[in-house]
Amino acid sequence: MAVQFNHTILYAHDSEASATFLAEMLGLPRPARWGPFMVVKTDNGTNLDYMDTDEEIAIQHYAFLVDEPDFDSIFERIRARKLPYWADPAQTQQGQINHRDGGRGLYFEDPNGHLLEIITRPYGSGGWKP
Repeated sequence: MAVQFNHTILYAHDSEASATFLAEMLGLPRPARWGPFMVVKTDNGTNLDYMDTDEEIAIQHYAFLVDEPDFDSIFERIRARKLPYWADPAQTQQGQINHRDGGRGLYFEDPNGHLLEIITRPYGSGGWKP
C-alpha cells in the first residue's frame, strides 16, 4: 500500500462554524459530525477534522491545490466577504496574489487565525525556487 495522507485535526473555538467556513470558501460539501469532530472532506479523500477547544490555538497553515476555475470561485468568495488576503505567508503583500510556477496563489485566514492557502500549481512545478 502506498502511503497517503488521510486526515488532520484543526483546533477551533467553534468547530461547526469553522468547518462550515472552510467548506463554503472552498466549495466543498457541508461538514458532517463524527464523534467530537466536524469533518470537511476534500476531493482527494483527505479530511480536515475540526475539534473544539477553549485553549489558545496554535496557528497552522493548510494549502489546497485547486484548478483555475475553482481559484476564481474561491477568490470571488474571499472578495465578497471582504476578507483580507495576501500573496505571501508572512502576510506582507496584502491585497495581492502570487504567480509562482506560472500559476496563482493567495493566503487568507479562517475564523481561528489558521492560514489557508490556495494554489493552482504545486510548488516547484514551474521552476520557482524560494
